[in-house]
Amino acid sequence: MAKKSEEVDLSELKIPQHVAIIMDGNGRWAKKRMLPRNMGHRAGAKTMEDICEDAWDLGIKYLTLYAFSTENWKRSEEEVSGIMDLLRKYLVDCIERSAKNNMRVRIIGDRTALAPDIQEKIVNLEEASKGYTGLNLTIAINYGGRDELRRAVRGMVEEASRGELDADKVTEDFISSRLDTRELPDPDLLIRTSGEERLSNYLIWQLAYTEFYFTDCLWPDFDKKELIKAVRYFNGRDRRFGGV
Repeated sequence: MAKKSEEVDLSELKIPQHVAIIMDGNGRWAKKRMLPRNMGHRAGAKTMEDICEDAWDLGIKYLTLYAFSTENWKRSEEEVSGIMDLLRKYLVDCIERSAKNNMRVRIIGDRTALAPDIQEKIVNLEEASKGYTGLNLTIAINYGGRDELRRAVRGMVEEASRGELDADKVTEDFISSRLDTRELPDPDLLIRTSGEERLSNYLIWQLAYTEFYFTDCLWPDFDKKELIKAVRYFNGRDRRFGGV
């Protein structure tokens, strides 16, 4: 990444390998400034770009961001349209950004509900960045944890009906291999901004032993200092994974 490290003593910190973030608070950020909600989404997109550099600068290898959920279609047509236009621009611009920063980008979620041109832009970005070896950025678009499990189970049922899947093969690892995140390790740390303290249907299988960090900071205001606060919190946790 191009950004130089700020003066932070990283030697004292254990850096989580994989951080997942629920980027919440764009609308409230805009409302506080008497701006349209989509101005908040634009500000949030800029923060998203900055945090990718900050995460890599700290030594985080995987970053997974919740950009648009399966439930977000319920928002106003104007807001959804604005988010989709912002997404179009981001997917195109990110090809150059990923090349500059050696960043691999994956998109998870059910892309079949997205406009054909957005689906094409996703394929182009993933193809262009697949060989990069820096930060692994994953963006969840039209994603829901329950929908992800539904799609995985449906695929397994179809295979079983064709006699191609034995029930004894359905282990936890097998299920994980059928999820959108099959190429990724499970998150070590989940961050949710804006003060809300719920998962909102995000990575519900993958977060089984993840540490949760909630902050009142609105997403457009989230920066490297806030990210370091979350990492310090993570360092204070005793991760036993069910053991003593």
